[in-house]
Amino acid sequence: QVQLVESGGGSVQAGGSLQLVCTGPGYIHGNSYRGWFRQAPGKGREGVAVIGYGGSTTYADSVKDRFTVSRDNVKDILYLQMNNLKPEDTAMYYCAAGRALSLESRWISTWGQGAQVTVSS
Repeated sequence: QVQLVESGGGSVQAGGSLQLVCTGPGYIHGNSYRGWFRQAPGKGREGVAVIGYGGSTTYADSVKDRFTVSRDNVKDILYLQMNNLKPEDTAMYYCAAGRALSLESRWISTWGQGAQVTVSS
């Protein structure tokens, strides 16, 4: 039984910050990578940030200098610190577990329920 649960979404003005939190197993056999994906209404899902068990990371270019993904392997918690939020960041954000340090969703095996992030200008 594996479940990823997200929290921390909300509505902020442009330039503000939010931190998303995902609780669940930090390591699932064959799926040691954890990350965040997002999807806006009418748009496809895109990878935001992925982190390996040892801390290696990859980010989408659009968020690289503003978002930070981290994980606590002791507490089995995944974080996404989002700073200087922009209206184009508005989307449903999904916590995920996968098999590679990749922003491609084909590597993902487990998804969280999603947390809405809305950024107003």
